[in-house]
Formats: sequence, structure tokens, C-alpha cells
Amino acid sequence: MERPNAWKSYNDEQLVDLEKLCDDYRNFLDQGKTERECVKVAIKMAEEAGYRNLKDIIKNNESLTSGDKVYTEIMGKCLAMFNIGSKSLEEGMNILGAHIDSPRLDVKQNPLYEDSDFAYLDTHYYGGVKKYQWVATPLAIHGVVVKKDGTVIDVVIGEDNDDPVVAVSDLLIHLSGNQMDKKASVVIEGEQLDVIVGSKPVAGEEKEAVKAQILGILKNKYDFEEEDFLSAELEVVPAGKARNAGIDSSMIMAYGQDDRVCAFTSLVAMLNVKNVEKTSCCLLVDKEEVGSVGATGMESRFFENSVAEVMDRVGDYSELKLRHCLANSCMLSSDVNAGYDPMFAEVYEKKNASFLGRGMVFSKFTGSGGKGYSNDANAEYIAYLREIMERENIHYQFAELGKVDVGGGGTIAYILALYGMNVIDCGVAVLNMHAPYEITSKADIYETECGYEVFLKNA
Repeated sequence: MERPNAWKSYNDEQLVDLEKLCDDYRNFLDQGKTERECVKVAIKMAEEAGYRNLKDIIKNNESLTSGDKVYTEIMGKCLAMFNIGSKSLEEGMNILGAHIDSPRLDVKQNPLYEDSDFAYLDTHYYGGVKKYQWVATPLAIHGVVVKKDGTVIDVVIGEDNDDPVVAVSDLLIHLSGNQMDKKASVVIEGEQLDVIVGSKPVAGEEKEAVKAQILGILKNKYDFEEEDFLSAELEVVPAGKARNAGIDSSMIMAYGQDDRVCAFTSLVAMLNVKNVEKTSCCLLVDKEEVGSVGATGMESRFFENSVAEVMDRVGDYSELKLRHCLANSCMLSSDVNAGYDPMFAEVYEKKNASFLGRGMVFSKFTGSGGKGYSNDANAEYIAYLREIMERENIHYQFAELGKVDVGGGGTIAYILALYGMNVIDCGVAVLNMHAPYEITSKADIYETECGYEVFLKNA
């Protein structure tokens, strides 16, 4: 059942809309290279679209009714948005859920040291990465430093044209005979991913003069001391902007598209859909790349608590009604799929692979091996979604993530399915997934945003 290429169907007006959406998407990627930055951008967009902070609603003892739009966040890393529908919340919601964390290098709590006239930051990689991909490439530092008095200092180094970048060094080819004989998994090991941040000694220092130079710069520019690294969250990510890719500019190449391509399209769809019967919800969550654990991961009670607060403000809360609401909801777990790559055809089962340019991707199941740790969507739900998408002329395809026994992956779908709701993974096909720079098709971005809107309106 080969699916048609979406590009062939577009008229001039649709192509203009597509390019506008993708311009906005590139800007979103540039502004949101960390989960904290994504939440800030999303809240700004939501407030401009008329969403209000649920905490203010609660503080002022206000009520919510059909047509009201609210959001709530936790720890600056997780966001839930609600567009209150005309139907009772007990009848369920239509939910889009994506994650906004991406693989990266995290700076350790005691990171700064000097060795042989180089100053380094010690790192720990976050999420599934090929460690050798992170060497010899321009990197930037994003994050926050929190001082003991509670002051939060935003840090961005390496993004402006006049900014210096940082880097992880690689072994020159002339001396890499032994290295080249190693397995790819250990060509570069985790403790070799330390980031070079300086090499110039400060005048007058006898010991660790390069480290002293770096500390002086950080003090002058950001007003924090070495001890403040203990309460910092600093992420090392690829430097530079998202770019159009291909001579025809049909694709986008950028860091963090897993899963910010689905986060952005979910967010835009949520903001575009005005009046709904069933309450619509958009979830942007943290920690998916490390198992969805922690207070800002999907396994926390943040979402459930937020729904309870919304139902209370609507004036229709009880523990039983909350359970009914969650069980009666429908969800698209907005996450990416592995786009078919002819250069590595041996790892795909072509009949069941996703292809760039052929529309949004539904994945009935994820997991690995014998569908281990997978949400496996019901056939009835899939048929229901097929009818909606085809009625609205949305380009879509069905796929799994690689051949059986070759690999696999997980999403947040199984966690929401614990409530008994219908859930299926649905998102954009990606090349180079988890590499420092990933590739997506503009057509798929456009179709996915349109498909998410259709879901929120009609599911």
C-alpha cells in the first residue's frame, strides 16, 4: 500500500502556507534548544493567542467555561495547555502529547578543570547518542545557573555570530590506527566528551591559570562563581541555526527535531483550533529520552493533577469524574518515526517503513523485539482516525521503526494508555534521528500540523 508523495498535490496557496509554517518552525528551533527554552517560547505563543496561566485562575478563584484557554507549567520544563470545550470534561479530551527534551551533553556538577594548558568542562551525555558524532563540531552552551539566593542566570554561549563556540576534540587521523580498529560504540567513550572551553592563561597566576581565566570571564559576564556550577543546569548542544536542506530547499536540517518537530506542530495546531466540542489538550513534556521519569517526565502526576485542577475550576470535579475523563480521552502521542534511508536499506522493512514527503506517520506500536514495552493501538481507534484523516484529505502513512529484531524505540504513549484511553503514536519521519543534526521534510511538517488540527476538531 504505497502512499503518494504529498508534494505532488499542493497548489500555490498551500505551498505558501507550507513555507510560512516551516519558517516559523526554524525560528522555534533556534529559540528552543533546551526544554526550558521551549517552554518559554510556547508560553509566549500561547499568551499571544489568549491563553491564561491556570495558577492565576486558581489564585483569583475564577471559574472556567467553554471557550476558555489556560496553560500550566512545572519547573519551567513541562507544559500543559487546555482549550475548554462545550462538552463535559467527563466525556474525555483530545490530547496531543510531545516531548521537548533532546539528546545532548549535560555539564556535570563539578565540571571545570585544567589539563596541559586547556580548560575543560566535564560532561555526561543525555539520551541515546552515537558519541563519536559529537566530536570536532561547533557546540554551544545553553542553560541556567541558580545562585544560593535564588537568582536564576540564563546562559547562552556560542549562538551569536560574534560568540565563541566550544568543542570536543577528536584524535587526528595520523595517530588513530588503534582507534580505527575499535567498535563504533567505543571509538569515543563517555568520559572523552569533555568540552574545551579555553587555552589562554590569565596573567599573574602560577597554577591553573587557564581555568582562572575562564572563571574570570564567567564572573564578569554572568556573575557566578565556580561553586555555582553545583546548582546549574547547562546543556551542550550543536551551535548554529536551523537550515533549509537540499538544493530544492524541500527539507530542514537542524538539532533537536526529535521531538521538537512534533512539539511545534502540536503547539501550532492547538493554537489554531478555536472552538471545540471536546476539550483539547497539548502536552509538552521533559525526560522522554531518559525514560520519562522525574517530576517533569510523563510518569509524574503533573498531567493528572493539572486535569483535576481544570475540572475543579469548571465546577465539575470528583475523583470518579477525573477517572472517566482520562479513560474517555483520545490521544496522539506526537513523536517521530525513522524515515526510510536508501543508504541503510538493510535495517528497514520497506513495506512498513515511513518515507519523507509522504505525510504524517502513524505507528500502531513501538517497543522492540516482540513489541516489548510498547503501546499497541486498537484497530477500532485506527479505523476511526483513518476515516477522519481521509475525509479531510490529510496525507498519512503507517510505519514501524525498523526491522523486527534490529532495534526499536519508545515514546510516552504507553504511559497515557495506563489511564485506559485510546493512544497511538503519530508524527514526522526523520533522517539521522538522535544525531547532532536531523533532517525532516517540509511536506511532512505541513501535513502533520494539518492532521493534528483535524484530530483536535473531529476526534
